[in-house]
Amino acid sequence: MSTMPASHGHNEACCNIPPVVSKGYDAKGSYEEVDGLKTYVTGPSDATKGIVLIFDIFGYFDQTVQGADILATSHKEKYKVFIPDWFKGEPSPIEWYPPDTEDKQKKLGAFFGKNPPAGVAKKLPEFVKALGAKNPSIKSWGVLGFCWGGKVVSLVTSGSENPFSVAAECHPAMVDPKEAEGIKIPLIMLASKEEPDDKVKEFEEKLKVPKHVEIFKDQIHGWMAARGDLADERVKEEYIRGYKTVLDFFAKNWS
Repeated sequence: MSTMPASHGHNEACCNIPPVVSKGYDAKGSYEEVDGLKTYVTGPSDATKGIVLIFDIFGYFDQTVQGADILATSHKEKYKVFIPDWFKGEPSPIEWYPPDTEDKQKKLGAFFGKNPPAGVAKKLPEFVKALGAKNPSIKSWGVLGFCWGGKVVSLVTSGSENPFSVAAECHPAMVDPKEAEGIKIPLIMLASKEEPDDKVKEFEEKLKVPKHVEIFKDQIHGWMAARGDLADERVKEEYIRGYKTVLDFFAKNWS
């Protein structure tokens, strides 16, 4: 149930999402090098708006790449979408999650230590400049982050060098309401049942910008990205609804 139903009701006709592929997805885009990083690129070459997608710690999973393709082509407003590889070919093995053993906890802790969200948030303004140089038709930028990437989004959009006009966080990791106070652009947060409800609610209360905050009560952390089991019809349904909700919010709030 949306916590902002009056100001952000959804128009189900806003999107034309193609049938979601459960296994063996055939990516629509290609990989390029941007600012020294391998980057998945998808969407029309004449798009005037670009989305930087910050993946979760598991990197280029089919569910995440398919999500980028959905964002690029499913709305009347066409976007060009970019997924840079911040981990330079060394993402976390998905088997490390959930961290239910001491060994997994140790390995994940080391991974986060090597790849702190703050480090990527600091690099994003320059990365967006490099994207702009290669894609001069794009006049403004949005950002969407999954899990670890959600934390990156909070940090960059609350910082002094934020290059984005609109933002989304899906099942964000390490939700910190203090960061919400500094965010100055429209933001949507779609949380799973595994993010702390109290933190999500407080984050929403502290946002002073156009917002939509919603908890998908029966979905696990990661359902819109690498951990989404799209062979499960309920997960697929909420995966699709999640992307529709983000696209709808972007269309209404991206000036």
